[in-house]
Amino acid sequence: MKWTLTLPETNLSDCCVQLFLQETSEKHREFLKRQREAVKYRLKKLAARQSEITKKSSVIRENIIRKYREIQAVLDEDLRVTLSHLEMEERAAVSTLDGLMERNCSLIQQIEQDLARLTVGIDQTDSGLDTMSFFSYPEPQDMERADRVMDLLNRTDPSIVSLDQVKADQILGLANNMLLLISSQTPIIKILTKSYSSEVFLDPDTAHPKLIISPQGDSATYTDTWQQLPDLPGRFDTTLNVISVQGFSFGRHYWEIDVTGKTYWELGVTYPNIPRKGTTEDCWLGRGDESWCVELFDGEYTAWHGGVPHQLPFTKRFCRIGVLCSFPAGLVTFVEADNMTPLFSFCAGTFSDCLHLAVCPGHDHNGTNAQPIVICNAPSPIPVSSD
Repeated sequence: MKWTLTLPETNLSDCCVQLFLQETSEKHREFLKRQREAVKYRLKKLAARQSEITKKSSVIRENIIRKYREIQAVLDEDLRVTLSHLEMEERAAVSTLDGLMERNCSLIQQIEQDLARLTVGIDQTDSGLDTMSFFSYPEPQDMERADRVMDLLNRTDPSIVSLDQVKADQILGLANNMLLLISSQTPIIKILTKSYSSEVFLDPDTAHPKLIISPQGDSATYTDTWQQLPDLPGRFDTTLNVISVQGFSFGRHYWEIDVTGKTYWELGVTYPNIPRKGTTEDCWLGRGDESWCVELFDGEYTAWHGGVPHQLPFTKRFCRIGVLCSFPAGLVTFVEADNMTPLFSFCAGTFSDCLHLAVCPGHDHNGTNAQPIVICNAPSPIPVSSD
């Protein structure tokens, strides 16, 4: 007799589904584990890179400090040697003058002794002693004394002893040349930063209708007249902004902007997707996440990003502002361009798009802010030696 075992169809189906779900869940679990391990590995690499950068920065800092100290040591030693030579010359001149003064003092003592004897002689004459014997003082001795005095005066003329003025002038000249050389090389960071200079030109198709963009594209000036310009999608229609034609997405880039004579301005960098229409606050530089800026308003400097203000501790009216953006470092830095005084730095992390230079010259404020805002394009980057 042949027996057959039959399972209920519903039970078999449930088992298959359960098995399928278990397999799928296990595969998904393994997938998530692999993803977790990949992220953990990346996190480990990032932490190692962070530690490496910190250590490398420390080594660089120590090397720079050592070089500056070596420069200072060389200057200190040169100053010591130079001053020692001057001091030797001074001692020699002072010693010579001491000898001449001593000879004069000695002759003065002799003359005073003669004067004392003369006074005694006069007193004796008044007492009734032999007057003729007193006045029989030999005249040749007076002539001899006069010759000695004249000879001494000729030999001890103060003008015959002097410092080497030619040498002193040469030392001062060489020291001044050294100062000029050092000054031409400092701040060192200025030479390095200027090597990142990139030419940019303002895009008139993005400029607010109340901005006049120079034919060269290097300046923006406010005008009360609303210019009849095409209402292009990229044109700012409320904020007085204009951005550069060029956008940059890698490397390091530096620009200097002349704000001489201005009482209000904004300048910085922006992604191309900054809002440009309407009255939304994000259209202003630094008020949204798309841009970073520094502004001068009412005599106060403020750095902006993401709508967060950072009050800056400066009151001096700067003439040139430098803007440095570094894609490798994820950094946007603003400096006072003449002395490279840092104003503010944004640690932006990884930039999500290319960056354009952006400026806002502001309203003219009854003529007090009528000057243009000018981009100072360097003719060509300054090469930096790798030695």
